Amino acid sequence: MSSVFENKYGKKIRGVNLGSWLVVEKWMVPSLFEGLAATDETSLCVELGDRAQETMQRHWQTFITRDDFVWLAEIGINAVRIPVGHWLFGPDYPYHPAYQDVRYPFAQGGVEILDQAFSWAEELGILIVLDLHAAPGCQNGFDNGGIKDVCEWHTDETYIDYSLTVLERLAERYKNSPALHGIEVLNEPRWDVPTELLKKYYANAYQRIRQHCRVEDVAVVIHDGFRSHTEFSGFLVQPEADNVIFDIHRYQCFVREEIDLDIYGHAQKSVVDWKQEADAINNDRGHWGIVGEWSLGVDIHVVSLWATGPYNHAMEGMDAFQLDVAYRLYASSQLAAFEKYLGWFFWNYKTETTPAWCFKECVKHGWLPARFN
Repeated sequence: MSSVFENKYGKKIRGVNLGSWLVVEKWMVPSLFEGLAATDETSLCVELGDRAQETMQRHWQTFITRDDFVWLAEIGINAVRIPVGHWLFGPDYPYHPAYQDVRYPFAQGGVEILDQAFSWAEELGILIVLDLHAAPGCQNGFDNGGIKDVCEWHTDETYIDYSLTVLERLAERYKNSPALHGIEVLNEPRWDVPTELLKKYYANAYQRIRQHCRVEDVAVVIHDGFRSHTEFSGFLVQPEADNVIFDIHRYQCFVREEIDLDIYGHAQKSVVDWKQEADAINNDRGHWGIVGEWSLGVDIHVVSLWATGPYNHAMEGMDAFQLDVAYRLYASSQLAAFEKYLGWFFWNYKTETTPAWCFKECVKHGWLPARFN
């Protein structure tokens, strides 16, 4: 393990994602999309046109506020992961045909909102992981990548180069903030993005960030890209690199055999299979790992715009008491496994829809602990 990182922080990272704030997802904030055909942030801004600026500014200023940071700090959450889009710094990003006739469709001013988040985090002692969630051309074809049903990031050097530029800008802007815990270089690149291309990008991203951020100050976070951790064995480890964190995301609602599990099966997979996986990753990687996303959701129909069903909801037929027991079981079994890592980030802090994906609602219902310190 990297002693640099362990000695700097000396504690588990127990955090939440501030998703659908600076990169919006329709299933989490349907009110933004009401009356529109849009399915992602790109189509939302294109369809809104001149109204996009006012709409997004209002969302940014109200969806997450200082009060949210205060509450998180009070209950012992010590970190937030903040997804950002490649458009964060304004209109110099590459064009994509999804923008149609609008050269620069995205609202401006998100970076000032991020500046405010850093001020709150510094004031309240919360760490921040910045996450490049939506890259030019989209790296996964999901709505969370900015353009649904498009995965072209890896096919165009212009898109890759601009992603590196955004990472360097983030590193340069926030390098002196004591709140900056890490920079995740790309969220969830799809499984068919070639591993060697991904490794080259990760290595270049590491170097670009290290031009501004010292090893002892800021971690570089890399995602597994939906493939085995063994494909990254020996990659970006000492002495080649240091303070590199390996990020995995773990859900049980997207694969058929997991959708069909009952609550006991979900718990067993969490506390047995995922515990064993944690041991294997920790032993293999030689440095820290995190679970950058997880939730209490087991019903894909709630969260996926592309799911076709059928659905077998593990909680169907339960009364209110049994639901509480089931969610507490699922939460505890996951936490027991994820505490094996450096830490974790629940997805998401807030949604307008389902409580199983809303950290604040999960705490309110007693499904998650009342305190995390």
